[in-house]
Amino acid sequence: MEKDQNIKEEKNNINQENPENKNLEDNKKTEEEEKSLTPEEKVAELEDKIARTFAEMENQRRRYEKEKDEAFEYGGFSFARESLNLIDNLERAKESLKNDESLKNSESLKKTLEHLEIINKDILSIFKKNNIEPINSINKKLDPNFHQAMMEIEDEQKEPGTIIQEIQKGFTMKDRLLRPALVGVSKKTEKKETNNANDKKNEENKEKKESK
Repeated sequence: MEKDQNIKEEKNNINQENPENKNLEDNKKTEEEEKSLTPEEKVAELEDKIARTFAEMENQRRRYEKEKDEAFEYGGFSFARESLNLIDNLERAKESLKNDESLKNSESLKKTLEHLEIINKDILSIFKKNNIEPINSINKKLDPNFHQAMMEIEDEQKEPGTIIQEIQKGFTMKDRLLRPALVGVSKKTEKKETNNANDKKNEENKEKKESK
């Protein structure tokens, strides 16, 4: 008995020193287990392996199809975003010309603005054909998914959080945001009752001093 135990320990030591021996033994065990399977069990095992392989292939095919569709749908996303600079620069050019005192009310200014507006419409038309649409903002409620509030403006006529100024136009491409619209939103006028009360009190004190 002691002799068998020593042989077993020696075998374990050899396996630890040489992992290849352990792998060979594991392979032998696997082969022995496979030999012990009945033909029906072997067929079932093969069927399971084939089913798993087909499932993995189908998942890979679906991933490939999704990546291909996204590349086709949004391949020009970065280019579209960069192209928005054209719209921005046209707007800046128009504002700069309108604010030029030497050109105000001149026929040259009128014609130049008309040409710039034609170019602006052409660009928007090209964008629309490629599913790039401007975001409607004015009089809409602030939506963090499409708008970025840059300032608050006191306005008693509008409900708080309503967009009343558009600083930079936002755009979407199909169902994706190209860039958010930069906007100004309304807020209630701050009450100045306390200040008015203090002013009234100061005025009364002043009158009392003058009467003395």
